[in-house]
This record gives sequence, structure tokens and C-alpha cells, in this order.
Amino acid sequence: MTVASFPADQFYLGREYDPTADRVTDRPVFYPPRHLTTHAIILGMTGSGKTGLGIVLLEEALLAGIPILAVDPKGDLANLLLTFPDLRPEDFAPWVDTEMARRKGRTPEEVAAEEAKRWREGLAQWDIGPDRIARLRQAAEFLLFTPGSTAGLPLNVLSRFAPPEVEEDEESRQERVSGLVSALLGLAGREADPLQSPDHIFLSLLVEHLWRSGEPVDLPTLVRLVQDPPVRQVGVFDLESFFPQRERFALARALNGILAAPGFAAWREGMPLEIGTLLRAPDGRPRASLFYLAHLEDAERAFFITLLLEAVRDWMADQPGTSNLRALLYFDEVYGYFPPYPSNPPTKRPLMMLVKQGRAAGLGVVLATQNPADLDYKGLTNAGTWAVGLLRTERDKARVLEGLEGAASAMGAGLDRAGLDRAISGLRPRVFLWHDVRAGKTLFLQTRWAMSYLCGPLTRAQIRQLVAAPPPARPEERGVARAEVALAPASRPTEARSHPPTLPPDIPQAFLPAAVTLEWALRRHEERSGQAVLATDRRLVYLPRLLAMGTVYLNNERIGLRHTETVVRLVEAPSPPVLPEWGTGEIALGAGDLSHRPPEEGVYGPLPAHMAQPAHYARWSRSFAEFLYRETRLTLWYNRALKLYSRPGESAREFRRRCEEVARARRDEEAARVRASYERQMARIQEKLRREEQELAQDQAELEARKREELLSYGEAALNLFTRRRPSYMISHVSRKRRLTQQAEAEVQESVEAIRMYQEQLEDLAARWEEEAAALNERWAATLEQMEEVEVAPRRGDIAVDFCGLVWVPFWEVGTKEGARLLLPAHPALE
Repeated sequence: MTVASFPADQFYLGREYDPTADRVTDRPVFYPPRHLTTHAIILGMTGSGKTGLGIVLLEEALLAGIPILAVDPKGDLANLLLTFPDLRPEDFAPWVDTEMARRKGRTPEEVAAEEAKRWREGLAQWDIGPDRIARLRQAAEFLLFTPGSTAGLPLNVLSRFAPPEVEEDEESRQERVSGLVSALLGLAGREADPLQSPDHIFLSLLVEHLWRSGEPVDLPTLVRLVQDPPVRQVGVFDLESFFPQRERFALARALNGILAAPGFAAWREGMPLEIGTLLRAPDGRPRASLFYLAHLEDAERAFFITLLLEAVRDWMADQPGTSNLRALLYFDEVYGYFPPYPSNPPTKRPLMMLVKQGRAAGLGVVLATQNPADLDYKGLTNAGTWAVGLLRTERDKARVLEGLEGAASAMGAGLDRAGLDRAISGLRPRVFLWHDVRAGKTLFLQTRWAMSYLCGPLTRAQIRQLVAAPPPARPEERGVARAEVALAPASRPTEARSHPPTLPPDIPQAFLPAAVTLEWALRRHEERSGQAVLATDRRLVYLPRLLAMGTVYLNNERIGLRHTETVVRLVEAPSPPVLPEWGTGEIALGAGDLSHRPPEEGVYGPLPAHMAQPAHYARWSRSFAEFLYRETRLTLWYNRALKLYSRPGESAREFRRRCEEVARARRDEEAARVRASYERQMARIQEKLRREEQELAQDQAELEARKREELLSYGEAALNLFTRRRPSYMISHVSRKRRLTQQAEAEVQESVEAIRMYQEQLEDLAARWEEEAAALNERWAATLEQMEEVEVAPRRGDIAVDFCGLVWVPFWEVGTKEGARLLLPAHPALE
């Protein structure tokens, strides 16, 4: 059976699989598109073939003329655009994994040839030829959107904030407003409960007010109205009781943060988020609108998906009833967007409405996820078609069987739970349990080979390559840097007067005289922009700004710190109650740069009304003082061992060098003390040694004398022996002389031993001194490594606001030959 003989009104998904014989049969599996109006769920862990089945389903829908909306959080569904009718290796080459080719020792061209061959043979096994791929490409228009980015096709999601073109009933209007506000608050990271959140209730009132009055709804308008609301009562509560000004300001800041985000402009570019346009091309062909979201943060994804689902809900409400499939919404990796109770993200409510009400409008919803626990139970039981692949746990399998039973029961059908339990346990990749409640049967499906090349998730660079979109403009190409401002072509000159306005005397006011000539300002502009400017007219304009100068005294007697820091900020004064952003606008100005008299040359731009009220300057001054207290910090280096702090402005290298000098001095001081101790000990021993040496000399002289006396006594004894005179006396005399000699010898020996002992003590003290000196050097050297950073914060009494008031800042306003007007800084500090 060839593809040409397949029924044209059914999806060709693959062939039946026989789990008993573990083989694919010859029986093709066809699926009626109208069965998708009761929606479908695709479940399967990574590697189960879930993405492949989803791609096959989308291919068949487009071949059948059914438009699709595909939400692609990870980038897998973008593979739907990789269809190559000729199946040439060069078609595959840009999309093969070059890193994998390198690991295999192959060139990308060789891998591309293998992939082309594999795809040709794989499609042939499923009776699909190049002609069917060509028919797929011709059957639909493929659009790959990258909301919030210009890598693919940009999408203007903020068009959803425009009031509806046709009159809606009250319920539909409230649902639309609720969806928009939920999406916006989700992006801002605020609570979005339509019934409990003051943020949600208050913003909904503002949006409805703007819609009813016919005013445009945009973020700047909402930020302004949040601070100065047109309503004074919410329900039976006055506004301040229900939503105090401080909380409104926090909401305004959150919304302003969205508006000020660098990439937010991309959300306003491209085709408007209108479902009718996204489903059908002007020539009537179905469109495959894929929404690539891998580049977005979680909050941004939820913001876009909520707006998309709300737009689909609005489109669905306008459709007449039908039993056929009119459009298909495919949501890949739905984890986190349709969770079970009690989780309630802003995406859940509109998605639940589509699942419950989509059948009557001919809308089919397909949800794909890895884990059945990712889905709300009501959503599970509303699905009429189930595709179950490999699952991770027994718990996942039990939840699937429970959902299948609920879906079958809702349709009045039965289910063999035990048999399905055994079958699911033995599934392999690309094999799915296919349960179609409306068909009344369950089978096992081996998915066919996808006509699209499944190369895995695409990167943003690959998306840009795929749609051939130009790279996004660099920041410097989108406008003139810093204080330079390019006004719109053919715009009017700034409204100005020849003198500054008259102000109350208690408003501090100063003037910054121009210090840059027109020629130099034009030259600087041409260097930055790279374009020559032909000026047709020029004038010097002074514009009002808020200037704050403050002094912070950082004094700490304990660490010997006496430091003064001057902080200067030049900002645009926001409308109250918004406070200036003192963290910006740093400028190198001093009191000496200012004048308190108006310059003779120049005109003055309009002064905002809030800058003419003295009370606001006092509030701005307090906020500047609070900024100085919170943000001014002096970072010093601290050596814990030396208890030494660096001086303000002293670098780590300079501080280390100073620590070395201090450590060396303290080491020398300690070494001197220790050395003096050793010298005293050595001096005492040397004194003993000197006395002992003197005693030795005396003992040696005494010994010599004793020896002579002993010798004489021996001679005298010998003479008396021959003369026989007093022999007993002589023997006693000789014995006494001998004893005295021995005593003298003992004293000499004792002195010699004492001298040797003292010399050893001196040598030991010298060695100990050397060791202790080395230890001293090592210990003081180690102190140099104990450096750390510490912050010194001021006290509130250490803050002085020297000036907080109005300053008139000079700009050269230049008209060009092209009809544009430029504002160029007329002072070096403004550049």
C-alpha cells in the first residue's frame, strides 16, 4: 500500500506494533483529524520519540490543510522547517552536529551524506517519497516567530493591549482584560489572582477605563495612571484604603522596570498577535506559526504564552460551531504551564478554557510533556486521544491509567486497566500506546519516519540562519549615544522663551553656562555617528534638569579615618510621586561650574509643572540624602594581623607596600627586644666565662707552684734519707705536698670544664637566636597575606545635601538639511 492510496482525509501516523511478537506490522494507522477536537495528550520521557510523534502529527495536519499554532519552549519543533524534497547532502550539511562529526573523526560533509542517506532510506521504509515532502512545503506557509527577539520573525504581542475593534459583551471584555492583566503581572513578577490580588483588580479597572474612553493602552500610560489614577473608589472602599499610594508606587516601579528593560522594544515589533492572520496566509493557504521560546526567561515565556492563549480564546469565541478540526494548537513541553491544583499560573486558566470549549469551535489542543504529573487532572480527563510512550516511574504509569479511565468514562467507554498496565511497561522508543476514545479502541503505534529532519533543538543562531533574518541592530545604531538626542524628521523646534520662568524664591536654581562651541559639538556628533551633518539653523537651548550635590563625611577615630566624599547627580525630575533615579546621572560638576545668573546667550525650554513646586524639592532632597546614606560606601583594605587600614584611594599594591614597611618596623622592634634579651643572657655567661678563665690562670699558676714545691720536697726527702735525719717528718711533708698538687690539678680541671660549659651555652644561645630570628621573619612575612576588604558606611549625621534644585543645562539645537533636529551637549560634562 503506497502513500498515494492512503485516505486523504486522515492522518498517516505509522503502523501498528505487535508487542507480543515485538515487531512492526503492515497495518497502517490512520487518524481522523476531527477526533482532535476532543484534544490529545502525548506523554513520554526523554528518548521515547515524543517529539517525533508531535512533528509527524503537525506534518499531517498541514498536508490536510489544517493551520497550526505550535508553542516551542525548547526549540525542538523548529525542526518542522527542515524539509528537503531533494534529500541532498548539502541540504543537511548546515544542520548536522559538527562537534559529533569531529568526535567520530568525520567531516561535516561526510556526516551530512550519511544523514541524507539515512533519511531517504527511512522514508522509503514508510512508503514516503520526495514528492510528499515537496507537497508539504507547498501546502502551507511556515512562519518561525521569536517573540522578544529579532533572531526569527518578531511578533508584536503588545498589540493585544489595543481595545477590541468590534463591540464585545461585558463577559468577553472582562475575560480579555483579565487575561492581559494576568500576563502583564506575571512578567512583572507580581501576584496575579483576579479575585484576590489588589494589583490585578486595580490594573483591570485602569485597562477597562482606557478602553471605554477610547484611549490607547500602553505601558507608559499604565505607569502614569497607576500613580495618578482616574478612579478614587474600588468597590465600597476608597482607593487609599484598598490600594495605598506606597503599594501603587511599587506596582508602578515594577511596570516601569518592564518598560525600561533593554530588549523590551522587540516585543513591539513585527506582525500583530492576531490569530486569524497567524492561521491563514493571504492566498488562503494554512500557516504553520511556530513560536520559538527557548531564548526567553521563565517569566517572559509565561507572559507570551498567556497572551497567545488569550488571543486564541478570543478567536475561538468568534468562530461558528463545527464538528471538523478548524485549527490545531500544539503545546510542547507543557510542564509548569498547566499544573495540577493548587498551582495557578496565569497560563492555566486560558488553557483550561481552550480544552473545555475548543471542541465547539473546531480547535484541537495537543499537550506534550514528559510526566503526567505536570498536567491538571481535569485537563487529563478532557483529552480524547492519548499517546503514551516510555515513562519514568510506576507513579507516572498509575496517573496515566487513572486519566485514561476518566477519559473513557466521560465518553461512556470501558478500559482494560490491567492489560494496559502490562503493555505500557514494555514499550520501546517510537512505540506508543495509542488510545482514541472516539474510535473506541486501543492499539500500539510505531510512528512513521518524519519528513522533517530531526536534528534536535535549534539555537538562536540557527534560527537566524533558518529564516535569514538580519542581525539585530547594535545599541549604538539605534540612537545617538548618551546625552545626544535625535529628534524625529521634520519635527518642530523645542518650545522656548528668551528668559527663564519666574519661580518662587525658595526653589534652588542655578545655570550651567555653555562651554562647547557649535563647531566642536557638530564634530563630536559626526565622529560618533559616522555621518556628516549639514546644519541649516542652530540655537543654544537651556533645558531644565534636577541637580543634586552632596557631601558625605566618613570619620572614624578608631581607625584614624577622616575622609570627605562629594557626590553629584544630574537627572530628569520625574512626576511625583515617582522619585528620581539617583543611581544614574553621575556627572563631574562642582559648585564653581555653576552660575546663579542667567547666561546672556540662549533660550529656555519649557519647565514641567512639577518642577515649579517648592515642596517637591524638599522631597527630592530627602530622597537624595537617603540615597547617599544607603549607597555611599568607602571600601578600604584591612590587615587584621597588623590592625592597619588603608587610606582612601590607596590601591591594594600601595597598601601592601605600606604594610611591608610597618611589618618590617615592628619585626625589627620585636627582634631588637628579643636580641637584647639574648645579649643580656650572653653577657652574663661571658662574664662568668671571663672570671672562670681568670680563675683557671690562677689555678694553673698555683699548680705549677705546687709541682715545684712537690719536686723540692722529693729532693729534700731523698737527702734526708741519706743523712738519716727526721725520716717520719719528711714522709709526712712529701705526702702533704703531693696532696696540695693534686688539689691544684683538680681546681684546674674544674675551671677547664666550666669554661667548656660556658662556651657551649654561648653557642646554644647563638643558635637559638638564629632560629628565633628566622621565625620572626616568617611570622611577620605571613601578616602581609592577611589583607581583606572592609566597607565604611556613613551615619545619617554624616550626610549633607549641599544643593538640590533646578539647573538649566545647555544644548545646541541644530536643524539638518534632511529636516531632522539634533540636540547636542554644549558642556563637556554632559558628554
